[in-house]
Amino acid sequence: MADAAFTRLVDDHYAGLYRFALSLSRSSADASDLTQQTFLRWATHGASLRDQTKAKSWLFTTLYREFLRTRRRSGREESLDETFESTGAEPAAEDGPDLEARLDGQTVIEALQEVEETFRAPLTLFYLQDLSYLEIAETLDLPIGTVMSRLSRGKIRLRAALARRQDERTVIPFPVPPSPHP
Repeated sequence: MADAAFTRLVDDHYAGLYRFALSLSRSSADASDLTQQTFLRWATHGASLRDQTKAKSWLFTTLYREFLRTRRRSGREESLDETFESTGAEPAAEDGPDLEARLDGQTVIEALQEVEETFRAPLTLFYLQDLSYLEIAETLDLPIGTVMSRLSRGKIRLRAALARRQDERTVIPFPVPPSPHP
């Protein structure tokens, strides 16, 4: 029975934890390691959680602490590895609007990677994991006011990163001649 509960827990939270780990570590390999380490900690210590309804919060907090521990141990910020692995396949024509939505989502995720970790973590937990301010505060061990402030500042930084990406994509095909009228 315990194996089934653990399997259900993994099924329910793996994708969200992995996305959070990826946003923190900027590396798919490191994100996998962080996620697996989090579930290993759950397997060894999760039963001691008094209120099992708080498992999601416990998992995200544990993953974040593991990330901080790993970062402190390495003594440096990890460099950005390939966040998205290319399959080499061309998108199918029937992808249509869904493809556009996925590409827009990918653009936002890539822009999010440009935001400092201090702001990226709360943004990821709020927008991608649907955690409340209180849950984010507990996960990151911050006062709720700090969470709200970091979300506000993080949104500004994310908008700026998206604007830079948009500017990079805007290309003028021909030089614009000067106006004949000064």
